[in-house]
Amino acid sequence: MASLPAVSAKSSKLAATGVWLFSRPGFESEAGREWLDQARTLGIQGSVELLADTGLVCWEASARVPVETRAEQYLPIDSLVFVRDVVFELGRVEPLPKQDRVGALITALDARIPERKWGEVAVHVPEGSPDADLTAFARKWTAPLAAALRRHGRLKEKRDRGARRLDLILPDFERLIVGETLPGQRAAFPGGRPRLRLPGSAPSRSTLKLEEAFLTLLNDKERGRWLTPGMTAVDLGASPGGWTFHLVGRGMLVTAVDNGPMNAALMNSGQVDHVRSDGFVWVPERPCDWMVCDIVDKPRRTVDMVGRWFQHGYCRASVFNLKLPMKKRLEEWRLCRQRLEEALAGAAGSFDIRAKQLYHDREEITVMVLPRGAG
Repeated sequence: MASLPAVSAKSSKLAATGVWLFSRPGFESEAGREWLDQARTLGIQGSVELLADTGLVCWEASARVPVETRAEQYLPIDSLVFVRDVVFELGRVEPLPKQDRVGALITALDARIPERKWGEVAVHVPEGSPDADLTAFARKWTAPLAAALRRHGRLKEKRDRGARRLDLILPDFERLIVGETLPGQRAAFPGGRPRLRLPGSAPSRSTLKLEEAFLTLLNDKERGRWLTPGMTAVDLGASPGGWTFHLVGRGMLVTAVDNGPMNAALMNSGQVDHVRSDGFVWVPERPCDWMVCDIVDKPRRTVDMVGRWFQHGYCRASVFNLKLPMKKRLEEWRLCRQRLEEALAGAAGSFDIRAKQLYHDREEITVMVLPRGAG
């Protein structure tokens, strides 16, 4: 695992420093560049240090920005694609003692931020960490840690997700990065890593991609409006039925388009019409509510196909994946977004484009097109 940026150790003391960006391991460069570009458009200069294959990027502003105000100066996290979550660092506890780690943290908090009370606490281990013991420790440590913080008056009695969250990053057993996230400036799930369970009857693990997309790219109100039983959907490249499975579970009527076979149990639901055809060629006889597509192909070809669906009014909303090339991923996404915006300009109405590299994605990103103001 890559080492952390060098800092002078100040045992049990905190000093506000940088910002920690969470990404998929191997995509640290895209996340760092995306953040730098965003900050520069706002006139904020800084530099990033990439922790290769950890899923972590450390950003430092050239001029120190007060921790109380700096979060408000950045664009919402929803505007970032390769950055899954953002933690604003308050400082570090290093070396972290082997005994009474909780006590060391509380001592540091009392010294640096004596009065703040957080709504909840999250403990993060770098996604690329090879240390299984560290991951197991973090999972077991969270509950007693929360109880101790609550007894000490540093955590609210009941979980409050509308308040600041205390975020702790454990790169190893010797160091603790202490930070926080703010409502409206964080991912729907800590670190952008949802805990979703794959149903035993799901035809493939890809069903988790669509579930995460709806949970991440739609808010509660939009889910209530756009994911209702009786809606119609088209799943292009559906075989064996991972995405169709999730749509059926939400009570939708699905046209599954693929020359390959569909899961037999799924076909027995009575909610699926299997059309054997090429997803890039087939078009519906009547408009549908959702068009979803998880076909692995050139991203520009996928974007152009999606654009045609909206220009012809074949669908009202869409979710699709783009498999980006290993080199110039960020550049390819920006080019694809521009092509999609140009295509949507020729469609009736106006649309929002939302995109994120989800936890259950691999080399791809997930994109959603939704009518503007449709919540």
